Amino acid sequence: MTDTRNVARALDALRHGWAIRVTGADGALDLLPAETAFVQPGIYAARLLISDARAATLKLANQRDAAVPEAPVLIRGAEPFSLSAARNLADPAQDLGSPLRGPFKADPIDTGEAATAAMELARLAGILPAFLVSTGVEIAAEVSAADLAQFKDPLNLTIQARARLPVHACEHAEIVAFRARDDLREHVALVLGTQTSEREPLVRLHSECLTGDVLGSLKCDCGPQLDAALAHMAEEANAGGWGVLLYLRQEGRGIGLINKLRAYELQDQGFDTVDANERLGLPSEARDFPVAARMLDLLGIARLRLLTNNPQKVATLRELGVEVTERVAHQLPANPHNQRYLDTKRDRTGHLLR
Repeated sequence: MTDTRNVARALDALRHGWAIRVTGADGALDLLPAETAFVQPGIYAARLLISDARAATLKLANQRDAAVPEAPVLIRGAEPFSLSAARNLADPAQDLGSPLRGPFKADPIDTGEAATAAMELARLAGILPAFLVSTGVEIAAEVSAADLAQFKDPLNLTIQARARLPVHACEHAEIVAFRARDDLREHVALVLGTQTSEREPLVRLHSECLTGDVLGSLKCDCGPQLDAALAHMAEEANAGGWGVLLYLRQEGRGIGLINKLRAYELQDQGFDTVDANERLGLPSEARDFPVAARMLDLLGIARLRLLTNNPQKVATLRELGVEVTERVAHQLPANPHNQRYLDTKRDRTGHLLR
């Protein structure tokens, strides 16, 4: 029987640096997070669970062509891994400074379902996906792959509160807050204008970006896109239509704030956005679009016009049962700091930018 509370406990344990046990249909793994674990003498592990992308960086030839960068890989070295050695291998910030590591060998993974779940738990916890395996440290939480699947079910999301919220772009607006019982993330929708079934709303899916939305970062286009989307929706509302902004708590396209900043550091070393995420062992796209579809369903929105430059976002929503009747372009001018970021979105992730 699944229990989503097990996932909440496991995420809390990982953030605190405590060991967890992850089980799957094919067995279990006892794992200590390399990044957050307390430094203690005598902690060693013969094997380290990392991602395909990190394995490629460590020159494991059989991982170079991995199609799924965040897939799990089990490695061993000539000597057991200490906690400090595991952290050094997990963090790509040191790759250029200490390129000669190993040699390492990739071992077969007999517990693939548990290992894959562990990689996902690390991403949800916002930590680097690297674990010492079977250290003998006391287990603080146990979780199964089935628990994780249930935790991620968008049907867990419900409307928790709603209120009138006049905003700068449009005084006639309402905010709606959504939350699932065991997930601390609180997503919101901002409805501009009067909701009506007679006209399709203009909808924007916007993932949280602290650096861009709040601090005015020039490294991305998130802040200007948010402001322009609200202005566009206000125009719709003033013309008798309405708009909906879904603000999704999925910082860094789902990898979390700390890992996003690590990706920024790698970009300063010359890597583009996609390569930076992969060197961290994380996917370049980890946003939870089923959550967005669930929010739309709870708002009673089945048909919409989508404000986006990303055709994959249109396709994904359609696959989830949302009828997207039109893609409305949302391109903004580049600046010297985000030009490469926008070029990467165009050339590597299929955004329609000219």
